Order: sequence, then structure tokens, then C-alpha cells
Amino acid sequence: MPSARQGEAARPPEPILHVDLDAFYANVEVQKDPSLAGKPVIVGGTGNRGVVASASYEARALGVTSAMPAVRARRLAPQAVFLPSDFEAYRAYSTRFREILLSYTPLVEPLALDEAFLDVGGATRLFGRPRRVAERIRADVLAELGFSCSVGVAPNKFLAKLASARAKPDGLIVVPSTDVRGFLDPLPVGALWGAGEKTVEILHRLGIRTVAELSAVPASVLARVLGEAQSQHLSALSRGEDHRDVVSYEAPKSISHEETFDRDLDDDGEILREILDLSRRVGARLREDGYEARTVVLKVRLANFTTLTRSRTLPSPTDLGSDLYHVASELYRALPGARRRIRLLGVQAAGLQGSGSHQMALLASGKWGDVERAMDRAERRFGRGAALPATLLGTGGRHGPGPARGNTSRDDMQDRDRGTRRTSSEGPSKTTPADPAPNARKALKSQGQDPS
Repeated sequence: MPSARQGEAARPPEPILHVDLDAFYANVEVQKDPSLAGKPVIVGGTGNRGVVASASYEARALGVTSAMPAVRARRLAPQAVFLPSDFEAYRAYSTRFREILLSYTPLVEPLALDEAFLDVGGATRLFGRPRRVAERIRADVLAELGFSCSVGVAPNKFLAKLASARAKPDGLIVVPSTDVRGFLDPLPVGALWGAGEKTVEILHRLGIRTVAELSAVPASVLARVLGEAQSQHLSALSRGEDHRDVVSYEAPKSISHEETFDRDLDDDGEILREILDLSRRVGARLREDGYEARTVVLKVRLANFTTLTRSRTLPSPTDLGSDLYHVASELYRALPGARRRIRLLGVQAAGLQGSGSHQMALLASGKWGDVERAMDRAERRFGRGAALPATLLGTGGRHGPGPARGNTSRDDMQDRDRGTRRTSSEGPSKTTPADPAPNARKALKSQGQDPS
């Protein structure tokens, strides 16, 4: 049997792959409706307030990009086909994508539904060198999913992701370990992770525009303008250094849902109904994925684009939408000002831990858990909106069945929230939140249970 040292010596110098599906959401829509092939397809932004979630390359040729406001996208591409997001379909295709990757190595680190890192250093005896593995994955994705992907092959994760971005669309780039500088040096400094607009602006004022120019500047000099941590980080990346391993599983840090509305909301009753629906959906995702949350975060974007974020930590973790709503509604009522006009709302469950890791303290909480799990079963069998709290009934179909909700600008099923800043507000509520589920109590009574 070869020793660990011998196995390590046989490891290829470029063992890391970054695989990124091309125009994922748009391509899934084309697979669902082949008549869309060759047309400019835009996912998201179906209302006036939304943003583009994904655009086919035909739409990108017209100037449309992801995160672009829908109004601008319609001006640039009036002939484009605008479609609502269908996250059930995207998750199904993502699962098939993940299965392809796992057929080559167990060391797969998903970054999103449509991209992942792989470490194929231990798979070369079975499948060949990393470039050959990348070619096989590209062929499998095209055969199984019906559309292309781009792959970067490199000594580490940072370089592999840079390579896949430059391989798009439908390409493959290998960064040899012997020519890392040849790949990096011509790139703009904005290509480096962590080099945002403000950092790039500072570097440009210093006359630093390329990675080669950045790598020539001592980190001690950069620290005077960027700070110690940022300067060390960028200096290492400019030399192509990244020592992070591929982590095959990383638990999500949060689960959230956001909604951008076609018109500004200014009625408290309507706003609270939206918060209830978002809370209910987040709770359903927590239960589906087997998590409980210790922190509730409310996000509010006003008509003038001011964004308010408030959070509160719970005394004990929960996976119930009713608990999330109770806290989120209090956070909303504690916001400053009156008669706010709101264009976006979001509810996030953070501080996740595996469900079942604590005992329910209150019998009543167990009853409400029964109610919400019964609603989960009804929706799985009959479709979304089959079971709703009474306060969400009669809202013009906004909360009824269907895979997409009107104008969802961002539907973060499992948001890792790297580096997101939160502000905390523990302001007391002046009024008691409305009871979201009188029908649920009737259902419990009909089963001989006391919901009180």
C-alpha cells in the first residue's frame, strides 16, 4: 500500500476546479420551453420594480446584465421575453448538477445553485488529469442538463474561480502552477476578491491599475491606505496565494426571503401581511432543511432606497413562522418615523442550528408546530398556497399557488451572508401583533386539541 507521503507526491499541481453553469436561470427556462431558444430571455424583473436575476447571452448582447433594474432592461431589450423566477425548477436542475460533480469526487463545495468548487486531486487515477476531468464534466453537464458550463482549473480556489469567469461562456481555462503570474499580472486590480469599488478607486489614485503593479507594492505601504488586514489579503492574492481547502459541506448561516413590490406599500395592515407571508415561507424552509434559528432579521427598503435592517436574538431557537413573524412585526413597529412608503421587505432567520437540538419549552409552541407542519404537508401535496393563515386570504392571489411570487428580486434559499453587517434594535412594540392564524385554531379544535 502506498504511503500517505507517496499519495501526496502524486497529487497534481492544479487539483482545483471551479464549475459555473452559464446563464443558469435563463437556460433552465429555455429547457422548460424550447421555443425560447435563441431569443433574449430575462428572468426576474417581471414588474416595474424588480431587478434582473439572470439574462441569456442573447439578452446580454443587448446590454442587459444581472441585478439591472427591470425598467432599464426593458428599454435596452424591449423584444426580450421576461419571465418570473421558478426556484423549484432551479433547485431541481441544481440537484442534477451536484450529482454530476459528486460522480467525480466527494470533495464538492457548492457556492450557489449554479456553481461549485471541486478538489479532484485524489481522482486522477480513475478519471485522468484535472483538465480531462473538467472536459468530462463539461460534456456531462451538456448531455444531462442541456446547456453549457464554464470551468477553471488551477492550483487553488481563487485562481480557479478567476479562470472560470474568464472562460465564459462555454469555455475551459487551465492556470498552470508554473505560470500563475503570467495569468494574473495583466488582470485589473478589480478582479481580486475583496477589491470593491472604493478599494479600486484608492488603488487607482496611487497609480495601481493591474495585478502586476499591485504585487510590486509592499504590503506595509498598502497598509497605510487600506489597513493591515486588507493590504495583507490583497498582497497575497496578487501573488496567487490562497490556502483554503475545498470544504465539502458548510452549513448555511441564514435562510431568507425578500420581496420587491410593484408599488410602494404604506398601509400597516398590508405591510404586516407581507411580513407574515415572508416569515411563513422562511419557517417552511427552516423545517424543510432541518434548521432552527436564534436570530430574526427584518430588512426594509424605503421608496427613497434607504435600507433599514433590524435584528433580535430569540431566547430559544425556533423553526416556526409564527415565532419569526412575532419578532419581525415588533421590529417593524419599532422603526423610526410614521407612514413609511416601502418598496422592499425581507425576513431572515440567522444563527442556524440543527433542529431537535433543544426541547420545546412550551406546550403551546408544540401545538403551533403541529399547525405549521400540517400546512407544509398540504402545500407539498396540493401546491403552494393550499394552506394559509386567514389573514393572508383575500389578498388578490399574491400569496396563492405558484412557483414564483410576482416580483421577487432575491430569493435566498440558503444565504451564507459572508461579511454582512447587521444593526440591532430591541425597541418595544406599542401594539399587540395581530393573530395570524385563527383558522389554525379551528383546525386544532376539530382534531380534539386545545390550541390555547
